[in-house]
Amino acid sequence: MKNLILFALFVWGVTACTSVPEQKVKVYGWEGEGANTTEQTLHDMFAKLKEKGLSGIMYNAGNDIEKHRRAAKAAKEAGLEYHAWIPTMAQGGSGLDSSFYVVNRNGESAFNKPAYVAHYKFLCPNHEETYTFLHGIYSQVAAIPEVDAVHLDYVRFPDVILARGLWDKYGLVMDEEYAPADYCYCDKCVADFKAKTGIDIKSVDDPSKCPEWVQFRCDLITNFVNRLAADIHAQGKKIDAAVFPGPNSQARKLVRQEWNKWDLDAFYPMNYNDFYLKGPDWVGEVVNEEVTSVNGEKPIFSGLFICGQPEKKAQIKDPEGHGLVPSEIEEAVRGSMENGAAGICLFTPSHMTDAHWEAFDKAIRRDYSKKTTVSE
Repeated sequence: MKNLILFALFVWGVTACTSVPEQKVKVYGWEGEGANTTEQTLHDMFAKLKEKGLSGIMYNAGNDIEKHRRAAKAAKEAGLEYHAWIPTMAQGGSGLDSSFYVVNRNGESAFNKPAYVAHYKFLCPNHEETYTFLHGIYSQVAAIPEVDAVHLDYVRFPDVILARGLWDKYGLVMDEEYAPADYCYCDKCVADFKAKTGIDIKSVDDPSKCPEWVQFRCDLITNFVNRLAADIHAQGKKIDAAVFPGPNSQARKLVRQEWNKWDLDAFYPMNYNDFYLKGPDWVGEVVNEEVTSVNGEKPIFSGLFICGQPEKKAQIKDPEGHGLVPSEIEEAVRGSMENGAAGICLFTPSHMTDAHWEAFDKAIRRDYSKKTTVSE
């Protein structure tokens, strides 16, 4: 009997010493509907993500209510939160009249002549028709029982200045606000701004130097979001958003997002360091700004951009093919968490290689309640 007791204690000791530390970091991910998506592929993907430590999924099925219904059900069966990821202002196929789309300083509509890429057909947030259209979609999705939250994206104006890492891709030097990407100068925005401030923005030599004009457009987005948030909350559901980093260092300047003023339940800033020609250490710096901007009162989930082909990153010219390689994962996670992030959001889990997952699994099991060093 004594020997059996000693053996049992030995086995318990070995098990205790070799047990895997529990997960300390909450994790989400952005994924989208594919052309060949089925109920089975959804179940398989969501089960894998749950196994990898994800708590929830931001799933993009566009404006398709039934696809969100199918995906939300599969996510719940896998034990994941479901956040219905739906583009907001970028709505090329809305069916709305072209007069409800943003107009640039040259008087060109994004419906007919979008900036940068064909899908940059942005609705103007200053039209009631825009709100009615988008509220109709979001409210229907929020009514699906398995949907935990609606997730806003492209809830902004087109980039008046692109992130520095994207300049070469589009052959542009964006050292100031240029007319083709400066929105919105539709008749309603111009008239409403003049009524509010007395300023005729079309007579201003350099609108970028008019702080009232910058604030007016930030407020258009803020008011739109807060109105939508109140309606979604009234349905008993949460609402959150993918946003640009900052907000003051990037989001406000680049896309008129003053998101620290939004009445959302959580924020998922896209802290894609390669887009800003920064290393993974920058992620922690910008998370510190983001957490401070909301006074630590709203959860910030740091969005990390993953390189799907880490072994070829140096040869990939398009910065949208860059992102974190496995050796950078730990620093990005640590920097986020030590600077107050509530967790991490991966863009995208499907880009994670085995080496990514191995590094990530170690990173999310660390205790970040106190500063650590890389060697720890």
